[in-house]
Amino acid sequence: MKSHDRLSAVLLLVALPLGAAPAALSAQERPVASVGVVQGAIRVDGRLDEDAWKTAPIVGAMVMVDPVEGAEPTRRTEVRVLANATDLYFGILAFDPEPSGIVSYSKARDSQLRAEDYVKLVLDPYLDGRSGYIFAVNPGGARYDALVANRGEGENADWDAVWEAATHRGPDGWSVEIRLPLQSLTFDAALDRWGFNVERRVERVQEVSRWASPFRDAKIAQTVRAGVLRGLPRFETGLGLTVRPSATAGAVAGVRGTSWDRKRETSLDVVQRVGSNVTAMATVNTDFAETEVDTRRTNLTRFPLFFPEKRAFFQEGSDIFDFGLGLSGSQGSDVVPFFTRRMGLYAGEEVPVRVGAKTVGRAGRNSFGALAVRSGEVEGLVPGATMGAVRIRRDVLGESNAGLLATFGDPSGREGSYLVGSDVTLQTSKFRGSKNLLAGVWGLVAGSQDGGTDRTAWGAKIDYPNDDWDVAVTYKRIGREFQPAMGFVPRRAIHSVSAGINHRSRPSWPWMRYMYYELQPQVVMDLGGAWESYRIFTAPVNWRFESGDRFEFNVVPVGERLAGPFEVADGVTIPGGVYHWVRYRLEGDVAAKRKLSGRVSWWFGPFYDGDVSELGVSLSFKPSDLLAVDLSATRNDGSLPAGDFVQQVVGVRVGLNVSPDLQISSFGQYQRETGQFGANTRLRWTFSPSGDLFVVYNYNARDDDVRWTRESSQFLVKAQYALQR
Repeated sequence: MKSHDRLSAVLLLVALPLGAAPAALSAQERPVASVGVVQGAIRVDGRLDEDAWKTAPIVGAMVMVDPVEGAEPTRRTEVRVLANATDLYFGILAFDPEPSGIVSYSKARDSQLRAEDYVKLVLDPYLDGRSGYIFAVNPGGARYDALVANRGEGENADWDAVWEAATHRGPDGWSVEIRLPLQSLTFDAALDRWGFNVERRVERVQEVSRWASPFRDAKIAQTVRAGVLRGLPRFETGLGLTVRPSATAGAVAGVRGTSWDRKRETSLDVVQRVGSNVTAMATVNTDFAETEVDTRRTNLTRFPLFFPEKRAFFQEGSDIFDFGLGLSGSQGSDVVPFFTRRMGLYAGEEVPVRVGAKTVGRAGRNSFGALAVRSGEVEGLVPGATMGAVRIRRDVLGESNAGLLATFGDPSGREGSYLVGSDVTLQTSKFRGSKNLLAGVWGLVAGSQDGGTDRTAWGAKIDYPNDDWDVAVTYKRIGREFQPAMGFVPRRAIHSVSAGINHRSRPSWPWMRYMYYELQPQVVMDLGGAWESYRIFTAPVNWRFESGDRFEFNVVPVGERLAGPFEVADGVTIPGGVYHWVRYRLEGDVAAKRKLSGRVSWWFGPFYDGDVSELGVSLSFKPSDLLAVDLSATRNDGSLPAGDFVQQVVGVRVGLNVSPDLQISSFGQYQRETGQFGANTRLRWTFSPSGDLFVVYNYNARDDDVRWTRESSQFLVKAQYALQR
C-alpha cells in the first residue's frame, strides 16, 4: 500500500467514531438568548436610552475564562439584542467600578484590540458551526470586523463590512451600541435563529469573560461552540444590491527630474445578493490605492517573503476559498495554492485589474466560490492575462468538510497553466469531552506548458490544539516541478516533516499567569530522502506574568546542507556545504496596556560558519487615545569568513486618532543596506458608514552616498461609497 493510501485509511478510521458525534454543543447544551423588537428609531450614540433597550431581554450572564476558569467575572456585563426587518442592534453595558482604569488607545478601523478593553460579538448566520462573522468595539469606538477563518482557528481581519458603532463612558463604566445592516451579511433566510457568542476583555486585570463555552479550550471564533440567538424576524434585504463606486485622482513621479504624471481612475464594485445564500460580484479597475505599502523586512533565509491580501473585492467570501490543513507552519506559508495577490502584482510591480467577476454562496451543506479576472498589459513587463479559481466544499460528519479547488491562468500571460486539488479535514470539538482534534489530508496538481513529470504536492496533519496541550504533526511533499501560477511556494522538491509539542502550565503563584514550554522540530529532505535542513525550536522559558509582561528564552539547533552558494547579504556569499549551529534568543515584552510598551528580541550565536546578532526593538508610546507613536528597528550584524555585513531597518509610525471616523497616520522606514527610504502617509475619513475618503502620499528615495535621490513619489485622493438597495 502506498503512503498516501495508508494515510487515507488512517483518516477514515479517525472519521468513523466522529460520524456519530454531534456538533460541539447540542441543541440542549447551547445557551439561548432572545431577540427583542425594535420599537421606534434607535440612535446609535452608545447611550442605550431608547425605550426598546429597557424592555429588551438580557442575554444570560457571562462567565470568566481567564484568569480563573469558571469564576464569576469581577465586572458585570449586560448584553441586549434588537432586530427589525433590515437591521440587528446590539447594546452592551460594560460595568466598571473604576472607569479611570479602562485601557483604550485605538480608534482606527481594524485595530487589533488584543491588548485593550473590548467587547466582541460572533455570528453564525448559517448555524453550521464552520463559518461566521466577528465584530469588536473598544471603549474609544474603534471598530474591528473579520471573517471566521480555518474553522474558527483564526480570523481574517482584512474583510470589511458596512456597519456602525458608538460608545459612551460614564461613572459606571462604558457602553456600546452597534447597528449591523443585514445587507452586509449573507445568511440562511429560512432560519429564525443564528449562532451567537459574546466576549469581553478587561485589559488592566487581564480578564476575559464569555457567554457561551466559557472555557479555555474554546476559541471565541469557533462558531460550533456558540450559543443560539432566537426569535429573529424574517429579514428584508430589498433588492440585495450594493454598488460601490470609487474615484482616484492624483499624480505620480519617478526619479528626480522627471515630471509628474496625472493619474485619474475610477473603479466600481457591484454586489448582488441572489436570494439570501448566494452573492454575485463584479469589479472594474480594482486597485491598491488605499492600502499601505508593504513594509520592508530583513530576510536571512534563502526563500521569499509572503505578504497578505487586503483588497475588498478579493476579501469578500474569501473564507470559502480556504484550503487544506497544515499548509502553513510556524516559519510561514509553505504552500498557498491560490493567492489572489498574484492578480494585480507581477515582480513587485502593480498590474491593472481591468475587470473581474465572482460568486460565492451556500446551498444546504455545500459552499462554493468562483472567481475570474482580466488584467491589463504593462508594456515591457507582462501582457494581459485571464485568471481565475473555482472552489467547492461540502460539510460532512459533525464538524468536518471535504472540497475541491481549481485555478487557471498565469499572471505572466503564459498559456496552459492550471491547478487542481482536493482536501479533507476531519474535526471535532468533543474529543475527550470538550477537547479540539483535527486531522486533514490534501493533494494538488499544477500544470503548464513547461511540462515536467513531478507536478504534485500533498500533505497531512493531525492537530490537538488545546489550552494545556497543543500538539501537532505535519507532513508535506512538494514535487520538483510543482509551481502553481496562481499560488505561492517558496521551496520545491522536498519532503517536510514538522511537529509541535507545546504545554501550558498555570502555577498558583500570584504573580505568574502561565508558563509555556515549546518544542517544535522540523526537518526538510530532498525527494531522495537526504536531509536538506532542520530546525529544532525550543522554549524552556516562556513566562507571562499577571501584569501582562512576558519573558522568553529560546535554544534553536539548526542545520543546512547547501547544494550551492547562498548570498546572505549584499556581497557576502556562503559557500555550499554542510553546516550545523545553535542559535539563542532572549525576548521580553512590556505589557501593551501601559502608555509605554514594547518588545526587545535578541537572536545571537553561530550562523553557518560565522556569527550573527539579530536585534529587534519595537516601542509604542500612547500618551492618550488621540496620539500613538510606534518605533521599530531591526539590526543584523554578521561576521562570516566570506565577509562582514550589517542589515538595518528602522521605522517610525505616527498616528493621530481624531475620532473613530477620522485618522491620520504616517509611516516612514529606512533600510541601511540598500540606502532606501520609504514613507506612506494616509488620511482616512469615514464620512458615513457607507463612505470613505482616503488621501495617500507615498515617497521613496535612495541614499547614493552623495545625496538623496527620489526614486518615486505618489499623491492620491480616493473616495468610495456603497449604495445599498
